[in-house]
Amino acid sequence: MIENIIDKLKSVEGRFEELNKLLADPRVLGDPSQLKKLAKEHSLLSELVGVYHEFKEARARLEADQTMLSDKLDPEFKEMVEAEVAETEERLSELQDRLKVLLLPRNPNDEKNVIVEIRAGAGGDEAALFAADLARMYMRFAERQNWRTEVLTANETGIGGYKELIFVVEGEGAYGKLKYESGVHRVQRVPATESSGRIHTSTATVAILPEAEEVDVDIDLKDLRIDVFCSGGHGGQSVNTTYSAVRLTHLPTGVVVSCQDERSQVQNREKAMRVLRARLQNLAEEKHNAEMAQTRRSQVGTGDRSERIRTYNFPDGRVTDHRIGMTIHRINQTLDGELDEFINGLAAADQESRLKALSVQ
Repeated sequence: MIENIIDKLKSVEGRFEELNKLLADPRVLGDPSQLKKLAKEHSLLSELVGVYHEFKEARARLEADQTMLSDKLDPEFKEMVEAEVAETEERLSELQDRLKVLLLPRNPNDEKNVIVEIRAGAGGDEAALFAADLARMYMRFAERQNWRTEVLTANETGIGGYKELIFVVEGEGAYGKLKYESGVHRVQRVPATESSGRIHTSTATVAILPEAEEVDVDIDLKDLRIDVFCSGGHGGQSVNTTYSAVRLTHLPTGVVVSCQDERSQVQNREKAMRVLRARLQNLAEEKHNAEMAQTRRSQVGTGDRSERIRTYNFPDGRVTDHRIGMTIHRINQTLDGELDEFINGLAAADQESRLKALSVQ
């Protein structure tokens, strides 16, 4: 199997050398769009090529030491060479495992921005409050990554919760990290409105969609019905007085997106289009996966909203991710955006699953 890996690595190394030349080409330097595209590819390949070079050096060192051992050596020197051989073999094994991981196919969406859609599920007002808690959790996580967030549309309740909240997360690798968060999240706690102290169970759904660019999804304006209406809300200037709210209906698919958060009809339309593009791209990818019989439905990262993926239990102060059986007794820190342990665990499980699939091919 290692020889097959080396063949792939030689091809990658050749492409990397080609990119080095292209990035020094004056014609490329004069084309910002082409330069950005090639620089991104170069950046993605650089780690893989660096590890491959280290692997080649270690392999050459091992062959030299093994050749040396075939000669008659002073016992003390021979012992030293044998120790170096053992150390190099261990390092080669580590590098080989790392190369396998780096060669796994990348999700082309991993580097994209994310559209996060959070909706209250079962549980009435408590579910809406939990939806608000989840929104804050993801916004705090984004803040810790130095990413930018912007609310696209919000349907608030009168007590500080959300029936629905859609926002964008802008940052390098946002989808690659947040993609495992899609699904049903469950909370168990005593609601503030509960006088008897009884624990309630409520849910909220989270959908993580890679933000589609205009070049990714081509929307024909003839396929859109655009309605404008007065924005609604809990009061404030311009509410219910101007036709600034926008509803987009994509006629071929029936997908409907509304936005009323901005005072400007143009701004609301622009935000609604961002959400619509993301949803249409997601629909297209789901259809493609079904047609290719590659639904990739596994315990990790299915994105199936009918799944209960995580439970937040306040009485015990614990958070449990049911896909990987991980429990952390730091519920307040988790809801404050400390998600790295869960995200890293899910990514590792996903990686292990894909490596197993690769080994049986």
